[in-house]
Amino acid sequence: MGGRSAAAQREIVHPLLAQKTYPERLGLDVSDPGDWFPWFVAASLFAKPISAAAARTTAQLLFKEGIRTPAAIERRGWDGLVTILDLGGYVRYDFSTATKLLAIAAALPRDRIRDIVTGASSAKDIEEALTKIKGVGPKTVAIFLRELRGVGGPPVPISEETKAAAQRLRLNLRAIKMAESDRSRLESILVRTWVEHCKRGRWRDCPAGAWCGCMGRPRPPATR
Repeated sequence: MGGRSAAAQREIVHPLLAQKTYPERLGLDVSDPGDWFPWFVAASLFAKPISAAAARTTAQLLFKEGIRTPAAIERRGWDGLVTILDLGGYVRYDFSTATKLLAIAAALPRDRIRDIVTGASSAKDIEEALTKIKGVGPKTVAIFLRELRGVGGPPVPISEETKAAAQRLRLNLRAIKMAESDRSRLESILVRTWVEHCKRGRWRDCPAGAWCGCMGRPRPPATR
């Protein structure tokens, strides 16, 4: 498929930017380093081979219970974490994820994650530091850093999910003129668009609206 005109691309971007990123849906502001730890916890949930909806629900349950800090994780303990994970839909991964969360809490006390991110010279440095934690792999770190693009994190490549959604919507991300903060949000929202709509073929409720091209069915707006 060919590219879209600049005007058409702006029309697609507008409804996308009206959506929320994954951190925003969890009530987190990743421009605030104070929210980096809870986002890392959420990223560890999203990294599991489980639905994004289950991961989001589980993160919301943890945060609702005040489990947003290393100390809060340790106070809740393994049994308490397993209970919450089960409620969120992590029945198959409850034991391993509870163990992982406790390892994260032990390795990242207080502002340790902020120190790791701000003190790193590259994303690779951060990955090397965080993957030393038992149960934390490159996927968790990639999800975590993806949302920090332009808000304090180091430069990281655009994710494959972002590229896939942009290709499906025929967006030229390099050509779109916008503030860097909006560009970072757009890239994050495109990840959501790919995971929740394009990948699953849910084109009817795609946030791109009438411009959605999921399932190979581009639907340009009706002529007014």
